[in-house]
This record gives sequence, C-alpha cells and structure tokens, in this order.
Amino acid sequence: MKHMRLRTEEIDQLERKYRLNLINSISGIKPANLVGTRSSNGIDNLAIISSVVHLGSNPAQLGMVMRPQKHVLKDTYANIIETGLYTINHVSEAFVKKAHYTSAKLEPEQSEFVVMNIERQIIEDFEAPFVKDSAIKVGMKLLKNIPLPNSCIFIVGEAVLIDFPETSVNELGQLDLTTYNGVGISGLNTYYGLNKIATFPYVRVDEIPEFNDKK
Repeated sequence: MKHMRLRTEEIDQLERKYRLNLINSISGIKPANLVGTRSSNGIDNLAIISSVVHLGSNPAQLGMVMRPQKHVLKDTYANIIETGLYTINHVSEAFVKKAHYTSAKLEPEQSEFVVMNIERQIIEDFEAPFVKDSAIKVGMKLLKNIPLPNSCIFIVGEAVLIDFPETSVNELGQLDLTTYNGVGISGLNTYYGLNKIATFPYVRVDEIPEFNDKK
C-alpha cells in the first residue's frame, strides 16, 4: 500500500478544502450527537456535534468543542451561555440525514426542530429540548467554558439527567450502541454505521495474555 507522508510545511500548503477534510477526518470515527438548546426567548435550537468526549464519571461530566465565536455568537453557544442548560442526543441511522442538515445556518428565529421535521421532547422539568427519536438522551448543566489556542471553546458540563432504553444496557452499565443503530462521523459529512466487535475485560498486568502473532 502506497503512503503519503506530510510534514508541517506540506500540510500548511495543502489546498484549503482538502486540508480541512483531511484533518477533520484524521482523528477517525467520532460520536454523532444532536445538541439541543432553548434561547431565553423560547426558540429551540438543534445542532449536529461530533466532539463530545467523556471527562469523568463521578461527578458525571462530558466535554465538547464549539467553533470560534467571532462577531456574533452562534445560536447553540449563545443559548448554553444564557440558560446554562443543553441536551446531548445520540444520532441513529433512522434520522441521520435530518441530523446532518441541522448544520445549516438558519436565522435565529428559525428552529431546526421545525425546518428538519425532528420531533422535540421535553422530559420532566428539564427546560432544554431533547430529540424524541434519540435512544440515548443526556440533560446537561454548564460548568465551564474554556478558550482553546485555536479560538475554539471547550464546554464542560455535568450530566444531570439521562434517559435510555433498558434493552440497550447490560448488568454492568455498558451501553450497546448497536441496539439502536447508532452512527459515527468521519470528517464533516461522512457517516458510518457501528458494529459491536468484542468486549474485553478490565486489564490487569498479571492477566495480560501472550500475543504470539501480529494481530
């Protein structure tokens, strides 16, 4: 297999769109989530996000990266800052196309729930909207927003409400994303289905098997 090998100066000289797509996809498959927010004047917003990461289990914290907010705050970020609440909703194959198109730059008074015909769900007294068709839903409370060196913003939040099917979790609390056809994102606009390959035990040094091949 022939390989390309690029150093910093060569990466910098790549055509803009080629470099954008290459660097966005080079980290591999990322989680596909819809982030739901509500503005202070009651407009619901929904945005596809591929940067959600686990930060800690006790307390339950998740992080995500928001793009630079240059002149005017984007709806999702503005709503999170204003209200301190947002939702994270797993994307499945059933509505992946609708989810992707939430990346469109709509007017502030327009709701992606309406334009993309995605059904909204309010759970108990949590004020930010969830995606009804999402199997895994997480209600988040903003803890901190951290500026990053590239002008992006890292959002740190605490999970204060979670909702998921009983059939998607085992007795150890492990979620099986294949039970609801969860999807992942490579780059900005390529989606992949997920297949469960294996589950391995917690690794202890005295239990490492002998690996006699290259696999």
